[in-house]
Amino acid sequence: MINSAKKYIYITTPYLVPDNEMLLALRMAAQSGVDVRLITPGIGDKGYVHLVTQSYYGFLMSAGVKIYEYIPGFIHAKSLVADDETAVVGTVNMDFRSFYLHFENGVWMCGNKAVHDVKNDFINTLEYCEEIDYNEWKKRTWYKKAAQGFLRLFAPLL
Repeated sequence: MINSAKKYIYITTPYLVPDNEMLLALRMAAQSGVDVRLITPGIGDKGYVHLVTQSYYGFLMSAGVKIYEYIPGFIHAKSLVADDETAVVGTVNMDFRSFYLHFENGVWMCGNKAVHDVKNDFINTLEYCEEIDYNEWKKRTWYKKAAQGFLRLFAPLL
């Protein structure tokens, strides 16, 4: 879905710990003019995983991906919608374990009203989010950067 999107890709995920292929797919989509937006939690349920999630922001934002944090707190939704045509909702997180170890499930929808419902839910959720500013993200403290770099060594295990 990401590689074939032409207009937009909207993703909601509680854990953004993607593998290299997913990172490159999201970057390539954004660089080709696709509106790529991600919603992640404003408050993580696990501090170390939240730090790792935030560590990927810069690589994605530098390619044009827009990232939003859900301000009320933790958001556990897992959805992807693209081009008003297809959507996936399920248990799949954007992380190594969901992709390769846990046999996560998702419902793929194509060409029906539910696709528009998923898109509308994403748009409505944006009202409760704050967009992450790339320049502000780069100003995070040295110890936060160090912690994120260290924790990224263990990203596939998180």
